[in-house]
Amino acid sequence: MSSTTTTTTTSEGGGGEALKDQGNEFFKAGNHLKAAALYTQAIKKDPSNPTLFSNRAAAFLHLAKLNKALADADATINLNPQWEKGYFRKGCVLEAMERYDEAVAALQIALQYNPKNTEVSRKIKRLEQLAREKKRTQELENIRSNVGLEKYLDSFKSELFENYKAEDCCKEIFSFVLETMELAVKSWHETAKVDARVYFLLDKEKTQTDKYASAVSIDKAFESPHTHSSCFSFLRQYGEDSFSRAACLVAPKSIVSYPQVWKGQGSRKWRHGQSDGFFVQLESPFMRKLWFISSSTEKGQILCRDPDALDVNAHEILPRLFKESLL
Repeated sequence: MSSTTTTTTTSEGGGGEALKDQGNEFFKAGNHLKAAALYTQAIKKDPSNPTLFSNRAAAFLHLAKLNKALADADATINLNPQWEKGYFRKGCVLEAMERYDEAVAALQIALQYNPKNTEVSRKIKRLEQLAREKKRTQELENIRSNVGLEKYLDSFKSELFENYKAEDCCKEIFSFVLETMELAVKSWHETAKVDARVYFLLDKEKTQTDKYASAVSIDKAFESPHTHSSCFSFLRQYGEDSFSRAACLVAPKSIVSYPQVWKGQGSRKWRHGQSDGFFVQLESPFMRKLWFISSSTEKGQILCRDPDALDVNAHEILPRLFKESLL
């Protein structure tokens, strides 16, 4: 008769303690499925024994049956609320579930019953760090997936509405800038790049939309002073012929020769160092604005920083596209 058959026969006829011991042997050998089965048989014979539930919780944890493991850990605690092992098991299962704050809470109770347990103390410190990292990662993902830049454009919005009397036009231009900026941020978060383009706010009544698109690529505009000048001339004529109300440039810093050639001191001086990012420049007959949105990488996630308003006269990416008119 094989050793396995002998063990099974003994298991069926043995008491709860014998079944537990056999389960322990299988657990030590790495056969957690067989161990869990033996602990289950033992529990049927001795359902008030917290050790059996604790052992089965450990077996279920190794089998990645986390809900069952958690239920057994809770059963262990209910059967013996003063035994540290039940709280330790619960902490380990909650750790595997990545419920780090709850895991720490369970382990802290375990430590109360055995303050000298250095293993638990070390695990608490490690899980507290994991909890902080998880929280920050979730915060970053929330920021990346829920782009809301309107609050960062308050001063621009106030200036727009205070100085320009046509409220509908103000709302249209503000929405145009906000949408352009948010789309650029989403693109940067997803791909770490934006396409160099000028977006035009076309006149719904006058523009021949079959002839004029709402966006023009300018990826070659910064290759030389000549292409830059030609691009500017083309865009200025395009804005006039299409009866555009405004235009919004989006360009990654990497393709612009600035800020290396920008000169001046104080507020004119480039203050973003080597930070990567992109520019958004608003052009309209009555207002010009420029922002730089820098980016960084945190916990493997690309994150755009808050838009920083620049002096458009000092840092313009393109010269004025529209003939100036009073507010």
